[in-house]
Amino acid sequence: MKILLINIAHPAIGSRIPDDHLPPFGLLCIAGSIIDDGHEVKLFDCDLKPINEAELLRQTQDFAPDIIMFGHSGSSTAQPIISKTARLLKFAIPQAKIVYGGVHPTYFWRELLATDFWLDYVVRGEGEKTARDLIRAIDGKSKIEDLRGISYRDNGRPKANSNAEVILDLDEFRIGWELIDFQDYSYWGGKRAVVIQFSRGCPHLCTYCGQRGFWSKWRHRDPQKLADEIAHLNRNHGVEVFNFADENPSSGRKAWRRFLEAIIAHNLNITLVGSTRADDIVRDKEFLHLYKKAGFERFLLGMENTDEATLQQIKKGATKAIDKEAIRLLRQHNILSMATWVAGFNNETDADLWRGLKQIIEYDPDQIQALYAVPHRWTPFYDDAKELGIIEIDKTKWDYKHQIIKLQNIPPWRLFMWVKFIEVCAQARPKAIARLIWNKEPKIRHAIRWYYKMGRRVWIHEILEFIFSRRHSKTPQSVMEFYGPPQVKEEYASSTRQSSRI
Repeated sequence: MKILLINIAHPAIGSRIPDDHLPPFGLLCIAGSIIDDGHEVKLFDCDLKPINEAELLRQTQDFAPDIIMFGHSGSSTAQPIISKTARLLKFAIPQAKIVYGGVHPTYFWRELLATDFWLDYVVRGEGEKTARDLIRAIDGKSKIEDLRGISYRDNGRPKANSNAEVILDLDEFRIGWELIDFQDYSYWGGKRAVVIQFSRGCPHLCTYCGQRGFWSKWRHRDPQKLADEIAHLNRNHGVEVFNFADENPSSGRKAWRRFLEAIIAHNLNITLVGSTRADDIVRDKEFLHLYKKAGFERFLLGMENTDEATLQQIKKGATKAIDKEAIRLLRQHNILSMATWVAGFNNETDADLWRGLKQIIEYDPDQIQALYAVPHRWTPFYDDAKELGIIEIDKTKWDYKHQIIKLQNIPPWRLFMWVKFIEVCAQARPKAIARLIWNKEPKIRHAIRWYYKMGRRVWIHEILEFIFSRRHSKTPQSVMEFYGPPQVKEEYASSTRQSSRI
């Protein structure tokens, strides 16, 4: 069979693409097992190069796929354009089966199947085994109703089979690297790059995060096998930068150390970039030199806020003292720290934001990523926010870089100004600039310069967009009204609890 994988997320096909672009890791993960099953598989990465609808349609018809599979890590922000594109292709190639997978369709399969009649199947949860089994069923080798992790229509009504089992061995399914041209993808300032993954899930209970619900439990790849794969990609394909998709790769201390030691043994000149928790950095202070020797140049530390009460409310499980110590330890080993700071968890006042700015400067991170709280239905934060108003109803803007929730004490324009002001103060203060000039390592100076260049471009773009394009809702719905009846949300919560027990 001919299988077409499509990665697309921009609100308009053909919109401006950033200079650096990473390959669609999720689709590559499901591709390996499909290729090994003997199917002809092709990837259209529509986020890589601008393509209009007519050209996408022509290329799809030329390939004549039996199955078209959509997916994107952007999830909710990608859903509107995926639905639009799927409709276009279904009308043009009615015999092709349309399949959609990822976080958003996992939790919104009922709504999607009820409204997007051009959609045939939804893959819920991890896709490697489920997508392969679905293709076998479409090919007549098994029955759809016998599959796990699949939603579809039964006599015109949306139906969900039981949840798929968690993939315990993450090395069971290989990544379909052969579908991409490595020279097309770059990150970290033009360096050839890919996304890689050591683990899935997270053992922590942060209320704003859906990792625990989607992945069910924390698991990791074989440390030596992942190190060998990274070495292969570096030596045979010239990949220099490896961006870890994990939310929390260092959860398993022993396994994580084995991975670091395995990478070091390969003696590679590479750049590793990842996210982790501040308390893991403090925990591993005795062997942080291994982080550096392995190639790590930056960690995103999901601190989310600097207010102790807010940290307790969102169940972050961290303290200001630990956050500050993690930044200090990383700097001691010349590893860059990026701190995330999120507005909108509480009804902040101007005084709260001023205090937050002073605390961020006291933390002294190398970089900051200022974000806005997003009340996704599959997160516990939904329950805290369900009565609050939504001022942004365009789902393509639910990307953590646009304000979604209406604050009672601060109008949107003033909150936006605060966020931009906090970013400038954190990044342009003399101490931060001095690190760019005086850092002893050329690779770190390159990384800092690249981030300043990219950040300046994004900062200006966001200001212009806010002035000329943003149109907030004048009569905001509540979060619960926007999503629909509360019993629908409870169905998904029950489904998540069931998955976590598997």
